[in-house]
Amino acid sequence: MSRPVNSESRLTALRRRGWIPALAAALACTLTWSSPAGAGPSGTGLKGAVDTILTDSRLDGGAVSVVVADAATGERLYRRDAGDRLMPASNTKLATSVAAMALLGTGHRWTTDVLTDGRRHGSTLVGDLHLRGSGDPTTLAADYDRLAAGVAATGIRRITGRLVADDTAFDAVRLGRSWAADDESAYYSAPISALTLAPDTDYDSGTVVVEVTPGARAGDRPTVRLTPPNTHVRLDVGATTLAEDAPSGLVVERRHGTETITVGGGIPAGAATAKEWIAVQDPTAYATSVFADALRAHGVRVPAGPAPVRAAPPGARVLAAHRSMPLSELMHPFMKLSNNMHAEALTKTVGRAVSGAGTWDAGLAAIRAELGRRGVPVESLRQADGSGLSRMNLFSAEALTTLLLSVREEPWYADWYDALPVACAPDRAVGGTLRSRMCSTPAALNARAKTGSLTGASALSGYVTDAAGRELVYSVVLNNYLASSVKSVEDAVVVTLASSDTAGGTIRQAAVPRARTAEPGALLECSWHRPSRC
Repeated sequence: MSRPVNSESRLTALRRRGWIPALAAALACTLTWSSPAGAGPSGTGLKGAVDTILTDSRLDGGAVSVVVADAATGERLYRRDAGDRLMPASNTKLATSVAAMALLGTGHRWTTDVLTDGRRHGSTLVGDLHLRGSGDPTTLAADYDRLAAGVAATGIRRITGRLVADDTAFDAVRLGRSWAADDESAYYSAPISALTLAPDTDYDSGTVVVEVTPGARAGDRPTVRLTPPNTHVRLDVGATTLAEDAPSGLVVERRHGTETITVGGGIPAGAATAKEWIAVQDPTAYATSVFADALRAHGVRVPAGPAPVRAAPPGARVLAAHRSMPLSELMHPFMKLSNNMHAEALTKTVGRAVSGAGTWDAGLAAIRAELGRRGVPVESLRQADGSGLSRMNLFSAEALTTLLLSVREEPWYADWYDALPVACAPDRAVGGTLRSRMCSTPAALNARAKTGSLTGASALSGYVTDAAGRELVYSVVLNNYLASSVKSVEDAVVVTLASSDTAGGTIRQAAVPRARTAEPGALLECSWHRPSRC
């Protein structure tokens, strides 16, 4: 599917921690929040307030599942079609992340190894060199460069055999069930492999960044650059530089079933460099090619041509190794930015850890079993992938609420909770997909939640503290609406909770805000757009 390219750069500081002080007025939410005329403390109670919010005309003909609970006791304070199964979109990641923390542990790390069973003759390695991945979705070109430097440090300068890729920790099924075919080159739908590569510290594994800079004058050929630089991806540039006042019509996409990225249309002279993140066709070959180039840069000669793929032989000795960040740290880019590839790598990793099979079936079975142990009614849900990209996923608000309640006493709960997006926290590494929502309300810097967006499906599930200090759990799942976005309906529910004394009965219903400008559409998670709108 062709998509116009955005020209702004992304923020990539995803490892920063801590709260942001006072918010600048320029970052205030564009939505105007107010109570209905004549409203104040309401005598209709929480049920009346939330029911009123859910009468928004954008939900006419749609489906709603909503639950609010006391976080300490689990008492349900509000239920609306609580058991109805709906598409949760990226709220699916709540199940995947909880199972990963429980089954892998916060200290889990993936290892990427370089091995050989060959013999040394001086600086020559007689035999093959194996690059083995275990599923790390955060490996960067710099990590492969350090692995190559480690090989060179052993004194090897020539390899007589082949550079062999070992991605056998996962199966060869690259794409999830019912993922959209027109998302083939979309970075948020990249193929999954145990041996892969991310272009930057957003850690969008299996993708390459294409940068297009206009020429000096109309008619000039634009300059196109890849990050990381590599010889695996091929470029077919047919774009041209347009007049300075011309609208941009640049389109960057990968040609179906190939590693050729086409750059077409035009970009105005004087425009900023345009950037697009594109999924590669074969992440294993992509990573191995970048590693081979790194070996050559460090003076190690390896045979040219594509690397064969097979398991490293038993007993092969390790020449160099890279360990990923721990799972507790990975949770931040994963959950804050709703990273789909992290979710699927975790799903297959869980499957391998529990049953020895790095497959979706094994991973989803392990996640389901973990949810069942937590009291989640697994017989009434369906999980088809780890990320929520699949429209086959079905969860109820009751199931998500039960899951959120179940984790609060876990020793790893603080790490997991800290990874949830924070309403109106402007730093993208803190606010994530909630960074522009619920600003100038009692929910700002208070509500934490996982967002979810697909066409006709939206969800928000998490935690908020009410006006009297009572912690609440909520899950709002909305489906089958025709509006471009219903995010402000979700937000009104959470703002009502944050504004009210739910135990004392003083309920301040938030009106569904009316945007001063049109509310942006939400067909996909906001962090999946370039530049990020969240």
